[in-house]
Amino acid sequence: MALRLATSARQTTRVFARAMSGGYGDGAGRGGGSGGSIRDAGGAFGKMEAAREDEYFYKKQKQQLEELRAHIQKEIEHHEKQVESHKAILERHKQRVKEIEETQKKTE
Repeated sequence: MALRLATSARQTTRVFARAMSGGYGDGAGRGGGSGGSIRDAGGAFGKMEAAREDEYFYKKQKQQLEELRAHIQKEIEHHEKQVESHKAILERHKQRVKEIEETQKKTE
């Protein structure tokens, strides 16, 4: 059974490789897929449309990464402020404990 599955998987891969041979924008069934009538026709316009699409997604990804970087930077600043605040609170608590210990020593 496993041997049949492996053979079937290899045959499926070959079919996909043949169906997708060609470059982006070469037309339907030739690596360009069905991205619209211009891309289906193939030729220079199909390739140009595929290039524009790639450029759009490249810019979109670049924009998203920049937004993510800015968001993470804001989080870092927020957490650094929290750390400073917590340090100040810790110092106040330590000082309060020290005062309590001193008053206990005086009363004994």
